Amino acid sequence: MYRFFDVDADIRSASEKALEMCREQFQRIDAIREYNQIKMLKAFQNARVSESMFGGSSGYGYGDRGRDALDEVYAYAFDAEDALVRHNFVSGTHALCIALFAVLRPGDTMLSVASTPYDTIRGTIGIDSDYSGSLKDFGVKYEEVDLKSDGTLDYEAIAEKLREKPKMVYIQRSRGYELRPSLLYSDIKKICELTREITPDSVIMLDNCYGEFVEFESPHNCGVDLMAGSMIKNPGGAIARTGGYISGRRDLVEQAAFRLTTPGTGKELGATLDTVREMFLGAYNAPHITAEAMKTAVFSAALFELLGYEVTPRYNEERGDIIQVLKLADDKELVEFCRGIQAASPVDSFVVPEPSDMPGYDCQVVMASGSFTLGSSIELSCDAPLRPPYAVWLQGAHDFDAGKLGIMLAAQRVNNLRK
Repeated sequence: MYRFFDVDADIRSASEKALEMCREQFQRIDAIREYNQIKMLKAFQNARVSESMFGGSSGYGYGDRGRDALDEVYAYAFDAEDALVRHNFVSGTHALCIALFAVLRPGDTMLSVASTPYDTIRGTIGIDSDYSGSLKDFGVKYEEVDLKSDGTLDYEAIAEKLREKPKMVYIQRSRGYELRPSLLYSDIKKICELTREITPDSVIMLDNCYGEFVEFESPHNCGVDLMAGSMIKNPGGAIARTGGYISGRRDLVEQAAFRLTTPGTGKELGATLDTVREMFLGAYNAPHITAEAMKTAVFSAALFELLGYEVTPRYNEERGDIIQVLKLADDKELVEFCRGIQAASPVDSFVVPEPSDMPGYDCQVVMASGSFTLGSSIELSCDAPLRPPYAVWLQGAHDFDAGKLGIMLAAQRVNNLRK
């Protein structure tokens, strides 16, 4: 790579040490990738996917074999009874919104057990806002359980709230823009077991964004009734241009389909246009692409630890999602880091990221994303609010080779400020 990109000798040396540190974790990631890749292959074969399914449909989309087979593929891959995979989910938040409104009714209570959910879903719930059409606007009550001071789940407090018999127990797997650990399968399993013990009729729903294919087990195997995510994150394999999914119990997925289209028509309607082939191909590539993103995250943690920075998670810790947080020294380092990532991008590499005001933030934010799909976070990208603790949130990478280079160029820019 050094024939094409100029990287300082000290960063090269640190990179070699980081790779050695990551060896054991990379082996584990490869094992998870292989398991999920072979499982995905079996999903395609079980659904009898054929080239004739890739043509798409128009109008009402009646009898779209490709659409139905794609649902079957994801249901098998996620160990679900059924799945709803559609290009017309405009985001992961939209898929979550559909799932929430499919289950919750006026007077019901939604209990978030991992503190306050991520910013974009708060408008749907009605947290800190009065948007017309929110769950709050429809009389759905919301409660939450705070995390412990170390950012872990407070199971005693969760158990106390569960005794109030909420209609839905809501779990956000990813850290989002928080410093708390992302949830592992073992954490989700413990929540499910506790819920079934205290309030067995509650619907357990998981925001699985960034968490698909990062472990051997699917959350549906430990009791999650319904989960949702975005196709421009892990499950779209950096090929799907848009969309989202909902998976889980057959009756709940049907309710979600009725919410997405109309009661009574559900999954039977919905033209796929020209999206089917890329959605299938993205699904097939998803385990591999997720593994590349995981390796990039692990490498970045190791390299920046060697450079003296605090990182979360550490390179040798278990991971529940693809997100890596690096705590830098100040806002100048945040900006330079993002510029390094942008400079390693295949698209818009010449763009120089600058901090700017963003809706919903109380400070300026700097971002980097030279991606083929706008906003894709399975492609190498990062963003950082310019405020203490001066943390940058990193995710994605089409391939580890380019991901590693991006981290090295970002490290070099940050290192230059310290000289």
